[in-house]
Amino acid sequence: MDPGLYEVINRRRDVRAEFTGEPVDDEVLRRVLAAAHAAPSVGMSQPWDFVIVRDPLTRKRFHAHVQEERDTFASTLDGERADTFSRIKIDGVLDSTLSVVVTYDPERGSPAVLGRHAIADAGLYSVCLAIQNLWLAATAEDLGVGWVSFYREEYLRDLLGIPDKIRPIAWLCVGPVAGLQRTPDLERHGWRSRMPLDAVIHNERFSAERR
Repeated sequence: MDPGLYEVINRRRDVRAEFTGEPVDDEVLRRVLAAAHAAPSVGMSQPWDFVIVRDPLTRKRFHAHVQEERDTFASTLDGERADTFSRIKIDGVLDSTLSVVVTYDPERGSPAVLGRHAIADAGLYSVCLAIQNLWLAATAEDLGVGWVSFYREEYLRDLLGIPDKIRPIAWLCVGPVAGLQRTPDLERHGWRSRMPLDAVIHNERFSAERR
């Protein structure tokens, strides 16, 4: 057993407010991206690409779009839920040192992607494994990562010149942090609490009453 791996898994956080803006060493960033690239993928298709975004103007444009989408979501809330959401910071686009946009190319490895014939989304799952590798490696390097999900894919595709056939999966804010919160943000702010492990374990067959 490697206790260090479990420590990194449990220390990992979705970072919003703790970025310092300090530089990221190029070798460190390459190690983190190499860890992402080492992820398993269906049919060894490796359907991911990593777009490193440092340009302040690009990030300002994306941040403005994110805030518009935040307002759109906020308009669907009322009462206590609206009050709780108003206190939650949803991104570190301008605070982090840089961003990494992870994309999915469904044609990578085509026409015959071994293992994808019955599960079309297996390639997408592969990209998510690469993102998790990136996140854990960054945590081990004392970097924070924040996944921004308040955006429209078409906007991001246009912003970064991503071809139509390629899908942007994640905008990840990356950089040194003052520290990682002991409790996830959404739990600290009272949005949701983590479910106990026993509530999501099923034996032999799925038990609907557990939901």
